[in-house]
Amino acid sequence: MVAQEIRFGNWNARRKLETLEFGERIRTWNVKLSRLLIAAIVLAALSGALYWSNHHPPAEATSKASSDTPPKLLDLKEADISKVEIKKKSAEEFALEKSSGGKWQITAPKPLGADQDAVSSMVSTLSSLGSERLVEEKATDLKPYGLTEPALEIDLTTKDKPRKLLIGDDTPTGNAVFAKLEGDPRVFTLASYNKNSIDKGPNDLRDRRLLTADFEKLSRVEVIAKKQDFEFGRSQQEWQILKPKPLRADNFQVEDFVRKLRDAKMEISGADRDAKKDAAGFAAGTLVATAKVTDSSGTQELQVRKNKDDYYAKSSAVAGVYKVSTDLGQGLDKKLEEFRNKKLFDFGFDDPNKVELHDGAKAYFLTKGGEDWWSDGKKMDAATVQSLIDKVRSLSASKFVDSGFTTPAVEATVTSKDSKRVEKVLICKNGARYIAKRENEPALYELEGSAISELQKAAADLKLARAPATSKK
Repeated sequence: MVAQEIRFGNWNARRKLETLEFGERIRTWNVKLSRLLIAAIVLAALSGALYWSNHHPPAEATSKASSDTPPKLLDLKEADISKVEIKKKSAEEFALEKSSGGKWQITAPKPLGADQDAVSSMVSTLSSLGSERLVEEKATDLKPYGLTEPALEIDLTTKDKPRKLLIGDDTPTGNAVFAKLEGDPRVFTLASYNKNSIDKGPNDLRDRRLLTADFEKLSRVEVIAKKQDFEFGRSQQEWQILKPKPLRADNFQVEDFVRKLRDAKMEISGADRDAKKDAAGFAAGTLVATAKVTDSSGTQELQVRKNKDDYYAKSSAVAGVYKVSTDLGQGLDKKLEEFRNKKLFDFGFDDPNKVELHDGAKAYFLTKGGEDWWSDGKKMDAATVQSLIDKVRSLSASKFVDSGFTTPAVEATVTSKDSKRVEKVLICKNGARYIAKRENEPALYELEGSAISELQKAAADLKLARAPATSKK
């Protein structure tokens, strides 16, 4: 009993001690929390003051910041600039002038067509040319800046008055140059990248296209190659082979060929181009192809030759002979066969309206009504019909032949474009080969035997649609 009281007393003592310790921790936590709240309030007050100070600077500071901001060297309307003359040490004077029609032309050192986009980019930089910093407010000696005899001088003719920009030596850091306007005593630094944007020559800004025809309005393209000549004609956006005889053309292949002609450009790089070397390379080269393009304004001609691994071109649209890209040379080295349409049907990915197939004694008639396919008044399984259409659509020649067509064993007719286009293909078996032709066309196509067997299997697999399930009462 006594032992129990002692243990009970000890327990009460421990409880009192734990209560005191807990209270002390609470008081300590309250003190820390109070300090934290005070610090947060002070921080918020300082942040608010800093924000107000940044957004409401003293008048003197505002004035100083404005005066320290370097002004623009040139601030003009791009449309007001009508002539640009660029003069460099040890180089011919280079000049560009805008015609009455608003087109830029190179007028010196000799008349040349200009790349309108490249010239516009340079003129845009010039019209709003900013400096990096003001070096000297009233420079009396320009020699330390290389501006006594500037490395580059750009004269601008504008609506109101001419401007002359002088560009001198590089700054000590090398990432800028010294520059000034004639008649203005101030000297500035100009970022090197801005200098590079306006330091141009004839080869940088000339029109490098070898054919300048309007390729959106081409009506004919003629190709005179090593072993064959052929010609394409365009009706709206579809190309057709006209020579050596009317044939269906692969529109994608012809368009790619025309794109290469449109993108044909002379390879020139500053002063590195050797005109005599290019002319000699062309003269000693072998003919790859001569292409003639015709638009509403007339016909232009481009002849490409190969000399070892290099290609050279001569155009009727521009004077001279130029080295051209390998891509252009190889792109023109094509045979007629590569431009022919190997597909037997033209309906492509259009949904046909009718499909008719005769395979010996077997016949299949499919008509689309709404979203469903029907045969002899019965609804057909859509998946099996689609499989047959896919096989018909994919019929393609493995090669073209000139003879071998006999009595057709398989006939396929596809109606599409809301019944406005009807295509019929006749297929015969000639030994181990299958020869096909489109109705009323002379071209013959040789097909792989697997294509015919897959077509026949897809027809045999046609099924009726499943009847809708009826619920049991």
